[in-house]
Amino acid sequence: MQRTEKYFEPDAFRTQCESVILAAEPDEKTGGGRIALDGTVFYPEGGGQPADRGTLTLPDGTTLNVTDVHERDGILWHSVDALPESAVPGTAVSGCIDWEWRFDKMQQHTGEHILSGILHQMFGAENVGFHIGSEAVRMDTSVPISAEGLRAAELAANRIVWQDVPVLVSYPTREELAALVYRSKKEIEGQVRIVTIPGADVCACCGTHTRTTGQVGQIKILASENYKGGVRLSVVCGARALEAAQAMRARQADIGALLSAKADQTAVAVHRVYDEYTALKFTHFGVCSQLFDALAQLAGPGEDAIRTVPGLDPDGLHRLAVRLTEATTGLCAALTPTEKGTGYCIAQADGDVRALTKALNAALNGRGGGKPGICQGSCAAAPEQVEEFLREQE
Repeated sequence: MQRTEKYFEPDAFRTQCESVILAAEPDEKTGGGRIALDGTVFYPEGGGQPADRGTLTLPDGTTLNVTDVHERDGILWHSVDALPESAVPGTAVSGCIDWEWRFDKMQQHTGEHILSGILHQMFGAENVGFHIGSEAVRMDTSVPISAEGLRAAELAANRIVWQDVPVLVSYPTREELAALVYRSKKEIEGQVRIVTIPGADVCACCGTHTRTTGQVGQIKILASENYKGGVRLSVVCGARALEAAQAMRARQADIGALLSAKADQTAVAVHRVYDEYTALKFTHFGVCSQLFDALAQLAGPGEDAIRTVPGLDPDGLHRLAVRLTEATTGLCAALTPTEKGTGYCIAQADGDVRALTKALNAALNGRGGGKPGICQGSCAAAPEQVEEFLREQE
């Protein structure tokens, strides 16, 4: 079978084409099929860039939705949602890509080239992982980069965008390629396609890109984390960067309204609320300690002590159960009502409550465990039911 001509390589802005079906095969998993064409505007998944979406229209007007595209041995197979009998080899089809989807990928991919090139220039960082996700571009670098370094690189990358320099595609000869310094993640056989962004990057790439850097719009690093000796970046470009900025502004407005603070004072207001929360938490700890002491004093030596206190977190449950064991050698349990039932902590001085906890979980749809002397978890029953169960086990 002849190889598919890739119309997107010389012109990434081409959205439609007239083609001929080379082969068609059903896809039993999806109920649709796969169609190979002699030429296509659809980019296949590869190199970190998702495949194009769009439609194929048959001569009788039947429209097939293209959901995925993959390349095998130089032939591009288009996954479609249906495979009518009229879709046979030799049939003419009209292809049309989802342009909004394609242009988004072009912005992300070109922005990735710019930022990767800048990081390589500034820090000698290699791009060792790249994927255009549904929300952001994931980039992995080979070396660690500080927050200050990333800010500087982000600014330098956006300066390339503002300069609106052309994105150049070339196919150098072997001799020219041997003399060229360029980025590549793997050894490439045959003709190499080089994408050059003056001042930023020279890279071997088969993806689709904007005509100029200005069409990228903006490059924004949303997050970074240490990853395998380097950093993993979450990056958005173009329309995604605008949406991210609008979302951040909306969140800031919500925070400002809640804290009665102006946009440039939200951080100060958050620090103030955090300090107040910390002070209240310290006070709450002390009040709970007094309450736990009082509840423990109600238990006589050797008596069981089962206490229900609303609003306790797991740490509070544990503290109460331990305090009860200091007052009695009987069975001790701290309970608190939750949205789904009851949080519990069961303990006994010099005892083993694991079997009891297992029985409780089985009887009241619970989960939890621990050490012989103390077990903690939650169950789907009300505190009154838990207390009744524990007293029945005496």
